[in-house]
Amino acid sequence: MNEDWKLKLSSLKEALPDDPSENLESSETPEAVADKTNQVAPLSVIIDKKGRNGKIATIIEGFTIPQAEVEKIAKQLKQKFGVGGSTRNGEILLQGDHRTETLTFLRNLNFKVK
Repeated sequence: MNEDWKLKLSSLKEALPDDPSENLESSETPEAVADKTNQVAPLSVIIDKKGRNGKIATIIEGFTIPQAEVEKIAKQLKQKFGVGGSTRNGEILLQGDHRTETLTFLRNLNFKVK
């Protein structure tokens, strides 16, 4: 009876790949994504008050990367600054004036920003 489980275990071990990280999904950071993307046009970081009852919003536009990657970057920005915001149509909207911090953050991710 002791040998039975040892045989099963050895057969399972043989079925595993040599490198266990091969089958794991890669959870790439936005930094790695920015390096691999085809984002060639510079991003624009502007502030806007229109339609917001006089409240300021920082808008980052010009992304040509997939929407899922834009959402990852937006999530990091919102957590870093502790503000609300949203993403749509390749734009990130952050509540408040965060131009300088956003410029620094995006440049650290190797994006061209104007």
